[in-house]
Amino acid sequence: MSRDPEQDWFPWDDPTGAYPRVDPDATMMLPQIVGESLPGAETELAVERTVRFGPVPSMNDATTVLRPIDDATTILPAVGGDTTVHLQPPPRPAPDTAPGTPTGPAESGQPRENTAAGNSAIMAIGSLVSRGTGFLRTAMIAAALGGVALGLGDAYTTAQFFPGMVYEFLIGGVLSSVVIPVLVRARRNDADGGEAYAQRLMTLTALVLGVAAILATLAAPLLTMIYTKSGTGDDYRNLVTALSYFTLPAIFFFGVSAVLSAYLNTRGVFGPPMWTPILNNIVVIATCVLYIVFFGAVSREAGDVSPAMVALLGGGTLLGITLQTAGLLPALHRAGFRWKARFDFRALGLRELAHLGGWMFCYVAVSQVGVLVMLRLLSGNSLLIYNNVYLLMMMAHGIVAVSIITALMPRMSAASAAGRLAELVNDLAKGVRTTSAMLAPIAVVFVFLAGPALVSLFARGAFTEHDASRGASVLIMAGISLIPFSLSQLFTFAFYALPDTKTPALLNIPVVLIRIIAQWVLFTIGLEAAGVMLGNGISYVIATALSIWQLHKRIGSLGLGRTAWTLARIVGAMVASGILGYLTVLVLRKIGIESSWIQLVLGGAVILAGYLAVAKGLRIEEIDDVFGLLGRVRRKLLRR
Repeated sequence: MSRDPEQDWFPWDDPTGAYPRVDPDATMMLPQIVGESLPGAETELAVERTVRFGPVPSMNDATTVLRPIDDATTILPAVGGDTTVHLQPPPRPAPDTAPGTPTGPAESGQPRENTAAGNSAIMAIGSLVSRGTGFLRTAMIAAALGGVALGLGDAYTTAQFFPGMVYEFLIGGVLSSVVIPVLVRARRNDADGGEAYAQRLMTLTALVLGVAAILATLAAPLLTMIYTKSGTGDDYRNLVTALSYFTLPAIFFFGVSAVLSAYLNTRGVFGPPMWTPILNNIVVIATCVLYIVFFGAVSREAGDVSPAMVALLGGGTLLGITLQTAGLLPALHRAGFRWKARFDFRALGLRELAHLGGWMFCYVAVSQVGVLVMLRLLSGNSLLIYNNVYLLMMMAHGIVAVSIITALMPRMSAASAAGRLAELVNDLAKGVRTTSAMLAPIAVVFVFLAGPALVSLFARGAFTEHDASRGASVLIMAGISLIPFSLSQLFTFAFYALPDTKTPALLNIPVVLIRIIAQWVLFTIGLEAAGVMLGNGISYVIATALSIWQLHKRIGSLGLGRTAWTLARIVGAMVASGILGYLTVLVLRKIGIESSWIQLVLGGAVILAGYLAVAKGLRIEEIDDVFGLLGRVRRKLLRR
């Protein structure tokens, strides 16, 4: 298909007519430093899951494509779902595309890969299933454990933070920054197709994280003491520690899964790394069902939790991540990978790996301070409720903003490499306007329909309507924070397109500091979890402002005049549609319709229709772009 540079900048793949499917990003997207000269994608998503992707040189070095770096590394399984960003796999290189292309047994033993369109269809189905099972997982955890203060739900959620935090701090950040590019380079340049290099990397990862998992598990009481307040009491702390004995061994599986998934991705195998997290979701869902069957859907304080409950929940969680990792083994065998322990780690180029991952480690270290403060504020006090709300926010960001960023990153990188900074600025400005226009109605629903939304989605079992109503103020703050968050990520990607990975890491220091101060102040004045979420939003606004300031110094004018005028009109459409939706709910309640589902569906429909109508009336061009995109998608699908 033809590509109009102004209207058709969404991520279509011309040869196949396919387009990337993107799963929502949940927790923290960290800086990627990939390739020999082109940086990867970095964005900071906060606490639930780690999602990584970055531009990676293709096999013939002719183009740059976005490639998944690993599957979703679980930091907080409670958010559920495979939050991996699944992008269109590049075509497999022909044997004569580059002099260094290996022709050894590793290459010849590989299976024939699916076509790009076939992979896209597989990932579309997997994306739908993973998103559905992920949300069901989160809802089941809430229904089984409840949201009572100092209860099992908060203790379980806290214990899920520990393995991901230790993994990211020790090696996860550095590993995710470099694993895809170094495996791609080894496959291209080594005589054995990079098999020995992959075996060394796997051996090192298994050794380091195996030891780390053992030491962290032994140190579970220390981690509990650091990340929870003494005021939560001995019963609560002991429960967190007991659950952590089951969750902390997952550190090992995170790293192994990341390297195995990266290996498969470099071989053009994208299905298994995307599907295996669904196994994890199913196991945790089944665990929650068994918990309800045996122990009932009752909110329990920490002192009322028995060892059998801990064993079931902790064992099921550990089994889930174990099966997620084991599910990759058949695909590895088909791809020609054979395990062999190799201890000649000097051949990995450890100094180079450390250099490439240095700014990543800086970013992770600073971010973990922010997570520490958040946990100390909320653990035992609405952490599970906060986490459920954050999931909704990340789903919206992943569906909309990550898709747009995925489309823009290669364009901005190419423009920067060619010195066409005006094109980079135009793409960035268009990304800001389109992201804001598409996220606006979702943010309005969060703000004006917070109560009906949370009651409809989560109020069942041990998670009561009272728990859901406690989360309404948190969802309102999430709605306020949604667009600033996504814009801060978009501006961060602009730095990586330049390329510049140092500036975002340095900017993260004042941003996290401001977030900590804002969260502490807002929490202490009584806003609690809502204050923590609002503190996030304040830091996102600061991050966006600092990024604009630094980008302006770096590349000059960013065309803010037109963008500001568009944003002002979007805000106007948001306010008008929000009022209409809120009035709709009031009318429904006035005539005796108390069903939260009916209020959410009808109120949401009014908000969407009202927003589109007002936006069209205000001539917000990006709305026309969205309608044009939907029309192109429909035509593409009808032709298949």
